[in-house]
Amino acid sequence: MISLPLRLAALLCLPLLAACGGTARTEAPPSTLPGYEAVQDGEFLIPAVKPKYLIEGNTRQEVEYTADDPPGSIVVDIFARKLYWVEEGGRAIRYGIAVGREGLSFKGTGYVGRKQEWPSWTPTQNMIRTRPDLYAAYAGGLPGGLENPLGARALYLYRGGRDTMFRIHGTIDNASIGRATSAGCIRLFNQDAIDLFNRAEMGARVKVRTEAESLEIEGPYMDDAFGRIVKQTPEAIAQREKDQAAIEAWEAAEAKAAARAEKKHLAQCKRQGIPAEDCPPLSVEEYQSQDAHSES
Repeated sequence: MISLPLRLAALLCLPLLAACGGTARTEAPPSTLPGYEAVQDGEFLIPAVKPKYLIEGNTRQEVEYTADDPPGSIVVDIFARKLYWVEEGGRAIRYGIAVGREGLSFKGTGYVGRKQEWPSWTPTQNMIRTRPDLYAAYAGGLPGGLENPLGARALYLYRGGRDTMFRIHGTIDNASIGRATSAGCIRLFNQDAIDLFNRAEMGARVKVRTEAESLEIEGPYMDDAFGRIVKQTPEAIAQREKDQAAIEAWEAAEAKAAARAEKKHLAQCKRQGIPAEDCPPLSVEEYQSQDAHSES
């Protein structure tokens, strides 16, 4: 039985990923935002970022910077889901980020102890142990490339000469930017990861703000009904309630439509002499065909 048809998934648009420079040439289709065009980076062509993911707060932007971090620093705010490259004169480049579980594990300061273009990725032993069906094949490492969870660039945070396992890296999941994700560290659009990689030198200071620091500097943030980070305001809270009600209504309507389609499918099997337990599952295409027919 189909409980959540594809069009609901398209509405919510909340995919999750299991994973924590050279000069690039770009070409920009008319609908692409400058800075997020397709990028030919060595042997890899990084796709353009779709405009629907480039919402306010997610895009790279030069902003005023009032905190006291020194120029040449990277400042990560996991609560506002923002990353800053601090510049001279009270300015900074702000990037939107996604934050996974590992991204919540570090606070305080460290430094960039390693930089890697198109890094390889190896699942942890715990990932292999708990989901060997997904990760065992990559126990020896997944080479860098367009399917690699670490994306086009990675910065590795060190402290006292040791790798903290905290990563700032690109991502193949553009829909995750601005959201809290199931795994991983700090993700940026690949285009932003390349930009930050080219700015940050080895040894660059990295600071991860505490929640108190984030509230003092950024103010309160919250997730909207679709899991995207937004400023917490009365208007945003009201909009979240409105959107959540619409999503729940959509889900209820889809559940009823799926139940009707399944009932009709079982009736067809019965007419053909096929027992209910042997009736093949209703495919998405069949569901959509039946649903469209019932609406016409």
